[in-house]
Amino acid sequence: MFRHLSAVWTARHFLLALVKLDLRLRYKRSVLGIGWSLLHPIAMTVVFTVVFSQLFGDGNPVGYAAFALAGLAVWGFLRDAATLGSKAFLMNEAYIRQSPMPYTIYTLRTVLGQALHSCMALAVVVVLLVVWKGDIGVFVGLALALPGLLLALIAAWAVATIGAFITAFFHDMAHMLEVGAQIGFFLTPIMYRRSILDSRGLGWLVDINPANLYLSVIRDPLLAGMPTGDGLAHLGHLYLSAIAVTAVLVALATGVVGWLHKKVIFHL
Repeated sequence: MFRHLSAVWTARHFLLALVKLDLRLRYKRSVLGIGWSLLHPIAMTVVFTVVFSQLFGDGNPVGYAAFALAGLAVWGFLRDAATLGSKAFLMNEAYIRQSPMPYTIYTLRTVLGQALHSCMALAVVVVLLVVWKGDIGVFVGLALALPGLLLALIAAWAVATIGAFITAFFHDMAHMLEVGAQIGFFLTPIMYRRSILDSRGLGWLVDINPANLYLSVIRDPLLAGMPTGDGLAHLGHLYLSAIAVTAVLVALATGVVGWLHKKVIFHL
């Protein structure tokens, strides 16, 4: 694994060039440019706030808007990293056939591009919270959420890598992930709070959902600000769980790369 990561680091300039190319092609001749990446989550947040803020919120539309936008930003990153990342080898077949670069560069290319868009949405959340709360606790919460962002990035890279190798052999995998993402959206507390499921005895749906774990370690401290007492202990427990899940995903991805990296070229 360390030898593979060293190869990725050696090819970092090629990787960054690919990410920049994606951004240029996506927003070429666009008036808003990269600002279009914010349009969808912000529009969905407005809809959720108008329709669901009284039903699922606490009566504060600004607080609910920050809650929903943070959820959409994190969920959108995890969803797109998995669904688009699973197609990385198929989309980069020409590069793979021409240069002996590490395969995981191509999944990381997709993950980094999606991470940039999600970070922009989270920056809007920070602005909303600063306007709403007006204290430095928001920045403390942001600092506590940064390790969660890193864990989510690593986990998304691992999932994208596993999905890309499977898709190279079984092309229906990409379509299965897209269907699963649609179902997962409603099973993840994005527009509603977990307490609603807990009150109906359905909290186990959240417990078995790894996406909720990364959502919690990013959104919870960001919205809560400076945790104290039980809140800090709960955040520590969430981080330990997220680290464990991330380690398992990285181990699986490492095994898949070692097992299939010499075979995948014959299936593209």
